[in-house]
Amino acid sequence: MNQIERSYRELVELKYQLYNSLFLTLPLDAVQQTGLLLPLLKEACENGFDSGESPSAIINSFFKEHKPDLTERERISFLFKIIQYVERQIVLIDALEEAAYTKIHRINDSDSWGRIKQKVENRNLEEQMEELLDTFGIRVVLTAHPTQFYPGRVLAISTDLTEAITNDEVGYARDLLQQLGKTPFYRKKKPSAYDEAMALTWYLGNIFYSAVGQLLDRIDEFFPGKIDHNKELVTMGFWPGGDRDGNPFVKVDTTLKVARKLRFTLATCYHNELKAIKRRMSFEGVYDILNELDEQFSEELTNANGEKNIDVNHLLSQLDKVEKLLKDEHQSLFIDKVKSFKRKIKQFGFFFASIDIRQDSRIIGKAFNEVMRVNPGLFPDNMWELTEKEQLNLLLKVKGRIDTSVFEDDLVRDTLESMKAIRSIQNENGQRAAHRYIISNCRGAIDIAKVVSLARLCSWGDEPLSLDVVPLFETVDDLKGAGQSMKTLYNHPKYKTHLANRKNRQTVMLGFSDGTKDGGYLMANWGIYRAKEDISMISRECDIEVVFFDGRGGPPARGGGNTHLFYSALGKTIDSHQIQLTIQGQTISSHYGIKEAATHNLGHLMTAGFENNLFNRTDSDLSESQRGLIQQMSESGYDKYAALKAHPLFIPFLEERSTLKYYGLANIGSRPSKRGASDKLEFDDLRAIPFVGAWSQLKQNVPGFYGLGTALKEQEEAGNLDDCKELHNSSIFFKALISNSMQSMSKTNFALTKYMENDEKFGDFWKIIYNEYLLTREMVLKVSGDKELLEDNARSRNSIKLRESVVLPLLAIQQYALIEIQKYQDKPEDEHLALYERMVMRSLFGNINASRNSV
Repeated sequence: MNQIERSYRELVELKYQLYNSLFLTLPLDAVQQTGLLLPLLKEACENGFDSGESPSAIINSFFKEHKPDLTERERISFLFKIIQYVERQIVLIDALEEAAYTKIHRINDSDSWGRIKQKVENRNLEEQMEELLDTFGIRVVLTAHPTQFYPGRVLAISTDLTEAITNDEVGYARDLLQQLGKTPFYRKKKPSAYDEAMALTWYLGNIFYSAVGQLLDRIDEFFPGKIDHNKELVTMGFWPGGDRDGNPFVKVDTTLKVARKLRFTLATCYHNELKAIKRRMSFEGVYDILNELDEQFSEELTNANGEKNIDVNHLLSQLDKVEKLLKDEHQSLFIDKVKSFKRKIKQFGFFFASIDIRQDSRIIGKAFNEVMRVNPGLFPDNMWELTEKEQLNLLLKVKGRIDTSVFEDDLVRDTLESMKAIRSIQNENGQRAAHRYIISNCRGAIDIAKVVSLARLCSWGDEPLSLDVVPLFETVDDLKGAGQSMKTLYNHPKYKTHLANRKNRQTVMLGFSDGTKDGGYLMANWGIYRAKEDISMISRECDIEVVFFDGRGGPPARGGGNTHLFYSALGKTIDSHQIQLTIQGQTISSHYGIKEAATHNLGHLMTAGFENNLFNRTDSDLSESQRGLIQQMSESGYDKYAALKAHPLFIPFLEERSTLKYYGLANIGSRPSKRGASDKLEFDDLRAIPFVGAWSQLKQNVPGFYGLGTALKEQEEAGNLDDCKELHNSSIFFKALISNSMQSMSKTNFALTKYMENDEKFGDFWKIIYNEYLLTREMVLKVSGDKELLEDNARSRNSIKLRESVVLPLLAIQQYALIEIQKYQDKPEDEHLALYERMVMRSLFGNINASRNSV
């Protein structure tokens, strides 16, 4: 047992037993009725599933033995209390892991700038390091995707509970556990888009502001003065209030309101830090400058009209004066505090996090067609019958302005007026406050040119676009064609001119979530890798710096997993001068929910980028034979996944046997659970989060492994198993691919749904999935040489084991409720049907939160 594993058992597992026992003594109705019986139910679930029993048999036997006199309504009430109890147990585990964070993570190993500095000096890479420090950057983008189930008041209790556990304040922790027992977890109504933004600005102001500052100070400690001119070293992005894709509730007024909230939150952080500095700066000359800034901040923060009272350049120039006075007249006393403050100001400006506008290409296309209809003569009537080159010429050379207020369709009008909103935010908070328009489901060059055209017609006119148009390539076919799409644009004179005004930099977003949904685990990851290579090669040929923005979710099936390993795996064929990625849902609270975790994970990203650019480029390269091997496997995996997706029971299985349709009822986010308004479930309209989430709730995790086993088995049968083993040992990319799939499989539990094996309708379909899981597990262990999944990651393995054990009764209840719902399908008016459906919906929360450890 290594030190990390020992620490986890002592600081999390054993303390969990202690605090959970404490929980049982609380004078709470739910605890008194369920707490003593929950261990018995858990034991019944473990023994029952080991024996192949169904959830119904397990639950019914439990009631027969321990609560034989309960009516069905009373049984339902009891099961709801079990769900509530398990939810709170998960919060306790969260708090325990956060309290032990520095002990159960390799904090000293992960972001050691001293180690990097030593390697730089040993290899004479000082010049390359200096250039990287001046130009490299990471951008972490907070999204509003609905996988964060904890309401704000629960998160607040969890934060205080973490502190109490850290300080061994058992009495206070007991009070907080009692508060937790009385606090509802369920939102009675959906949050608005602005509510979501409010929740995430809390993380910006209370976590990221300090964490980014600490990381910048740490880098400057080892490389003094080398990051002073880099305003993009650590920046934040923000989607709530700007992301319109599939969310009709996001409007222009929401976007503008969120931008004002971001500035206000940042101004509050600046003001608080300024006041803390002023307390130390009691010196003549210095104090007066800081006092004047203090008054200016106070005026802006209390101005009811929201007028801007101070700008970045003035703030920095005044602090420059302070720094000079300290150096010249006061022996540089406390000068590091001023330098640290200035570093944060250069990164955050007066916007804190840059708002991205995002919309689906189909909605953009609809808006464009409406512009053509309302403005005859602006474009030819046969526009879409012309060649691609002719269409690009018309789109990129368009002139004139249109009136956006005349459009009756709300969605069309908002799509057009969002262009104006970008300029308004730039005027108030600076150009970096909103400068990207992301095109979801981007099909190619024409989709990008449409946005350029609309931006000019709606807002910019003939002025240079202060806007980065970012294609988001997601499907297998679009990823294959991404390189050619960008080449077509790069070679167009008008787009060349646009890029020249944007520092010859093009941002391209690649979507893991929808990529996996469309092409399966192997093809999505390899397809994105290949797309990056193609776009990198073409961008280099055209003298364009390409920046890749990765749409990564929490679980490996949506691009999650070990991010450090992922970004260390990019060879010299892929440009990686910037690291940009989304973080969302429970990943925000689990990996950036406390300052230590945020600093650690930001440092992880940063060092991955530096190590890849300085040290790992050659080691990460794939040979031609290795590339051929991965290509063969990705095609095999894709064929296997495509066959499953094409199975006539694929969608019915998700609709009838999973929790898919209950995501929309859970009131966890403002966004609908699918695109489109059709009652019929279409695969293309299905959002990746409920899709992946449904498989997760079933504990089958299909998108995280399906097809991988078949691909590896085919190579074994072809005599190439040793080549696969060598690939695993030598390629960081392939190792990460296998490791992340192991993580998905570690969270599977097919015993939970084994009862479906004999289902008249879905039995054979269930066996197809189960057999692929068994094959994949067998093959990844063969290839890796491990005896168990996640053998080399004791912390993740133990965390998953504890969480899956605690959540098992909740999962049994969820399946029990789904089975009961089937019995009531011909009795839609029966009150029990609504209660069982509510039980399924309520059981989503604990299971998702229990699966939070995806990195």
